[in-house]
Amino acid sequence: MMEVQEALEQLAQAVKESEVYREYRRQSERVDNAGDMREKIDEYRVRNFELQNSVQTEDLLDKLDDFEREYEKFREDPLVEEFLDAELAFCRMMQEIDVKLAEAMDFE
Repeated sequence: MMEVQEALEQLAQAVKESEVYREYRRQSERVDNAGDMREKIDEYRVRNFELQNSVQTEDLLDKLDDFEREYEKFREDPLVEEFLDAELAFCRMMQEIDVKLAEAMDFE
């Protein structure tokens, strides 16, 4: 188990040193220093998540269109866009790590 723990610590360090993670942290700090911007972004993400995971298929496209129109100006803010882009890149990197690890295992 110690070998796995050491490898995990090395992986975590490599992630922390990656440009993707460093950019995410830079953008996150910018958001944190911009008044109530973190709250606004969190509200946007919660509403987006709820819509994307809604089981309702009836009028879902209309609701998505309404949501996009409501947040159009918000998403045009460079601070918001750069943070969300950096967050997405970091999440994709973490997903790729997870997928590659799962693929390497012979686990059914």
